[in-house]
Amino acid sequence: MMAGLAAGAFLRLGKAAYAEQTPRLALRCKADVLELREGQPATPIWSLGDQPLLFKRGDRLEITLADDLPVPALLNWRGVDGAAGAEPLLARSALAPSASDTFQLPLRHAGTYLCDLALLGDGAARAPRALPLIVSESEPVQVDRDETLLIEGWRLKPDGSAIAPGLDPEGTVAVYTVNGQRTREIKVRGRERLRLRFINGLQRQVIALKIEHHDVTVMALDGQPAEPFLARGGAFALAPGGRADVFIDVALEPGSTPILMHDGEAARPIAQLVTSDEAPIRSAMLSPPAALPSNGLPSRLDLKGALRVDLPIGGDPKDWLTPATFAAATPLAFRAKPGRAVVLSLINRAPTTSVFHLHGHHFRHLDRLDDGWKPFWLDTIAIDAGQTQRIAFAAEYAGRFLLEAVEAQWSAPRRLRWYSVE
Repeated sequence: MMAGLAAGAFLRLGKAAYAEQTPRLALRCKADVLELREGQPATPIWSLGDQPLLFKRGDRLEITLADDLPVPALLNWRGVDGAAGAEPLLARSALAPSASDTFQLPLRHAGTYLCDLALLGDGAARAPRALPLIVSESEPVQVDRDETLLIEGWRLKPDGSAIAPGLDPEGTVAVYTVNGQRTREIKVRGRERLRLRFINGLQRQVIALKIEHHDVTVMALDGQPAEPFLARGGAFALAPGGRADVFIDVALEPGSTPILMHDGEAARPIAQLVTSDEAPIRSAMLSPPAALPSNGLPSRLDLKGALRVDLPIGGDPKDWLTPATFAAATPLAFRAKPGRAVVLSLINRAPTTSVFHLHGHHFRHLDRLDDGWKPFWLDTIAIDAGQTQRIAFAAEYAGRFLLEAVEAQWSAPRRLRWYSVE
């Protein structure tokens, strides 16, 4: 489905050993502004600042969060597996204004992740920004540059204010940013190998991305290494909150190469690679890249003995609650024993695409006949209207974790359930 959307828009095994460290991180929820209109006053938003969150696999972060907002705040660590002690609404309550909280976040896996305030963001007075979380591999990776591109979307009213998701977008215009800017320019040299970490920070929209005139090798999806594959036509799709690490080897010709984003309505340039006329960085192109180091996820899943659960989403599904009405005492969706495989049949009953996000674990997207799976791991999947998709994961981490679902339209409410591994 992801390959089809992108094409339509644009024609090792085992667990690696690692040493645990405890770096400290201070985050503050605060009022901020963003330049979204050229020559016009900045737009008020809420943010966690713009400091890069760069850590190593095996770090165990000690995080202190302070809330300087006039409303409760809650962090959502998208894609960080097995962090039961940091799970929003289940282990961590919403932080009251002027309060602070300290907790730990284990970074078991290298990859590209996301920290945001989205869980409590529906209908808020201001729209929030997100922060990328980059966890580096323990082993060296053969690239010359590592660039993160966080793509976010804003709905601006005529007065320049940005409305939060969950509200009616009538009368607003869509504006997109990359790392907080209207566009991004990346200066490169011929034969340079780039690792580009794309993050779909849009909270409701599935997007397709395309890098013109280059072979694009997809190396990781949603933070987990994949069997490297070429994106058809240089294009690939990302669900809201989805991430893709891609490698490209820069062509020799000087000039600009656009990076295009298709939001379902039109393609637009969001960034560009600018190749200098300096001598190439090396005399020949590098060999095709080897797979990224494994994070130790299982090579096989025992589907025969799996716990199987039907999980309707979309529309007005029974038992799904908005974050404002959700409580830890809410009945769970399912309970799994540690180590057991779980197969979820996600049934989209909405008249539009719905997006499902699994907290705590990554999953495999199963083939139609349940006889295999796609060669990558995901934590988020978009499901077309009226369709059913099956996913499977190994319930490796004990604890209680959220399930998220939302229709892919700005005004749709985010809904939650939860599951337990015990």
